[in-house]
Amino acid sequence: MNALVPLPVLLPLCVTGLKLAIGPRLQRFQRFISLAVLGAVLVLSVLLMIAADRHGPLSVHLGDFAPPIGITLVADRLAGLMLTVSSAVTLLVHVYSLGQGMADRDDQTPVGVFHPAYLILVAGVSCTFLAGDLVNLYVGFEIMLVASFVLLTIGGTATRIRAGSTYVIISLFSSVLFLVAIAMTYAFAGTVNFAQLAGRLQEAPDGARTLLEAMLLTVFAIKAAVFPLAAWLPDSYPTAPAPVTAVFAGLLTKVGVYSMLRTQTLLFPGHRLGDLLMLAALASMVVGILGAVAQTDLKRVLSFTLISHIGYMVFGIALAGRGSISGAIVYVAHHITVQTTLFLVAGLVERRDGTTELTRLGGLAKSAPLVAVLFFVPAMNLAGIPPLSGFIGKVGLMRAGIDNGGGWAWALVAGSAATSLLTLYVMAKVWNLAFWRDAPPGAEGEGVVLESAGDEPGDEPGDEGDDGDDEEAPAAGSGSGRPVPAGAVVSAGLLGQSITTTKRLPWPMLLATGAAVALGLLYTVLGGPLTTFTEAAAAELLARTPYIEAVLGR
Repeated sequence: MNALVPLPVLLPLCVTGLKLAIGPRLQRFQRFISLAVLGAVLVLSVLLMIAADRHGPLSVHLGDFAPPIGITLVADRLAGLMLTVSSAVTLLVHVYSLGQGMADRDDQTPVGVFHPAYLILVAGVSCTFLAGDLVNLYVGFEIMLVASFVLLTIGGTATRIRAGSTYVIISLFSSVLFLVAIAMTYAFAGTVNFAQLAGRLQEAPDGARTLLEAMLLTVFAIKAAVFPLAAWLPDSYPTAPAPVTAVFAGLLTKVGVYSMLRTQTLLFPGHRLGDLLMLAALASMVVGILGAVAQTDLKRVLSFTLISHIGYMVFGIALAGRGSISGAIVYVAHHITVQTTLFLVAGLVERRDGTTELTRLGGLAKSAPLVAVLFFVPAMNLAGIPPLSGFIGKVGLMRAGIDNGGGWAWALVAGSAATSLLTLYVMAKVWNLAFWRDAPPGAEGEGVVLESAGDEPGDEPGDEGDDGDDEEAPAAGSGSGRPVPAGAVVSAGLLGQSITTTKRLPWPMLLATGAAVALGLLYTVLGGPLTTFTEAAAAELLARTPYIEAVLGR
């Protein structure tokens, strides 16, 4: 079974090489192998999760080189669960992207660029979850980030390039800081292997340990968009195509949370920065949700709720108890799925009505009841309405805070309750504006042509992204339909081109979104087994010994 551990990383990389060799030819075959490899990664992830639960952590030393020289990959309960959830979500988002690409008539670029970059992103996420040392954790981040640069700026429109530039600058800064932290760790301990560091860092001077912990937390907090290091996110994610925004919001920030969870439990038990983490968690929850209250664009609302709910996960990590770690793991799995689903629904709304600006939407509950249901269920799940999985995770975290009994813990319990209520208010606001009220005058979306995501005020119509489809999709501003309102965040097609909205949404997009909603509900149905699994994962993380013995063989 140990031989299966590297496959979630290797399979997407190998298929990417094949797809790049084929180029834009054999489009149906390329779509098939993309779905096949993502399906295979999902099956492998489930097998690894089951094996880790039954037999303990699985480890493999590539090339049979023992630590600290070799590359070590480890699959324990936490890694197995994260792989399974991320694999399921990336498969569904890929189905969604296939539907959008076919509807937009993107015949070559998504197959030649989008799909390979997407598979590289999947490989990077898998590498991060399986990494057994700091260097390979860094490599996983960089694989993931290189792919994300391509996906974020695909189409080359002005809006996406501008947002991508901010993302690149922030990411490069965190990467440099990560490299410095890795170098300092090796200087102190003579290794970067997690299992070896778990013992050697305990012998390091307190000042050195605290410095390393602070540097790694800063790196991971940037990746996870923890306040006050989250200012880059609301302006970067909403400009990308709907499937890219969905997978970024659902997965990329959780990779940072996973890294915090792994290092804080394994390398820095009884960490000195717990109070600082609690402050960051509380600030993320409160500032993020207040930002969401102030927004009038659906994508920006969801971006700010993303920042807010990262605070719940940091809350669990900061308390560092079995109950809080278990609650954090439940909430990570829940939030990956629910946040991804909501961004997919935002893409459906944009496809249908030409905008995600709430002031220009209305009447969707009557005119698009299926889209309304697809939004309502995950929205209530995000708000933590019982008995949904969001409620299960929040109750676990709040119970752990009450059991802790400290001043910061009680402040976090109160902040969690307030944030949950404000999340419900925000979701109700979106529901009332976009779905429940009557559509405002001139808001009918049938036949409206979306403005190119790169168009700026004063641009000539059709300058960007028309992609030669003038007959069926005239350029924005040509007088065909209602113009997109000023200030709206518009992502248009995968390539940033103008596309024609339609009341008949592509069935793969609806199917993928519906399956994502069902996956979120599955966590509720399996709430008992899920919490049992996460409690075992939390106990394993806090014990540390099973992980160390699996890697070092003692």
